[in-house]
Amino acid sequence: MAGGATREPVRELHRAATGEIRRALTTHPADGLAADAFPTALRTAIQASGLSLDRIQYRLRARGVSVSVTALSYWQSGRRRPERAESLAALGHLESVLGVAPGSLIALLGPPRPRGRVQRESSRLPIEALWPEREPVSNLLKRIDFTTETALTKLSQHDRMDVAADRGEKRISVRQVLRAERDGVDRTVMVYDLERIGRPFPEITAQQSCRIGRIARDEAAGLIAAEIVLDTPLARGDTTIVEYTLNHPGPPYSRGDDSYCRKFNTPVREFVLELRFDPKALPAYCELYTVDPEDQTTTRRKVEVNAAGEAHAVALDFGPGNFCVRWDWPRDTP
Repeated sequence: MAGGATREPVRELHRAATGEIRRALTTHPADGLAADAFPTALRTAIQASGLSLDRIQYRLRARGVSVSVTALSYWQSGRRRPERAESLAALGHLESVLGVAPGSLIALLGPPRPRGRVQRESSRLPIEALWPEREPVSNLLKRIDFTTETALTKLSQHDRMDVAADRGEKRISVRQVLRAERDGVDRTVMVYDLERIGRPFPEITAQQSCRIGRIARDEAAGLIAAEIVLDTPLARGDTTIVEYTLNHPGPPYSRGDDSYCRKFNTPVREFVLELRFDPKALPAYCELYTVDPEDQTTTRRKVEVNAAGEAHAVALDFGPGNFCVRWDWPRDTP
């Protein structure tokens, strides 16, 4: 019968998923689990369910559980694993949606990852992992040299964006305090997303203790990357302060998406974001929000803008993830 022929492959897939989970637990008991045990079992279970990631997200939402499609994709690929309390709670519902035994996927996570300095050193993500579309960023980075960037610890970062009276972006000033973790470190990297494709690219200018090396642009993706070359190579333990600016052509100045988002692929001890609006054109509302590597919004709160057009937000021990501020303009003006 046609119905029986349809159900049998599904049964086989469910048996495969259950077998994959059982094999992982048998082969790697307790805290000796293989690093790919969880993503392998999850991929098999998703395939067995016959559900798309969008459909899985819909069913989780019906249970009052919020998990993004990006997070589900990361979990099954092994790029991320659920660790936050909310993610672990969602995993129990995911087991039910996928039709696997309760606790079977959670058991494959193994012990929590270490915290403190060991966790900080192991939490660095590829730069392109912070963009929804990784390939354009990855291709752009192949055109410049940032080989020693991974040997730099970002101790502090201060960004300032100046917004013009015409609501366009005038300037972004960046100040970083960096420490070398090995000898010979001589450069870091900057990647800037125009957000709105077709805007003119900014001019990147070195201000302190650095020069601008090779620059790569992707007009179609609206991306620009640049080498920030240190004036003097650092020895292990050395620190430096570098400053550079991104100057947008104008006036008139091109308008972005009315937000500023700093992407951190590794933790930073201190981040300060400063906004300066023209006093003649103040936003009606301004808020900060943060997004973790699982594409979940973790913080959202109002940011005050004073009469002089000044606003700021501060983060301590932040990342990896995105720290963003967005604003709305008054509705009675263009």
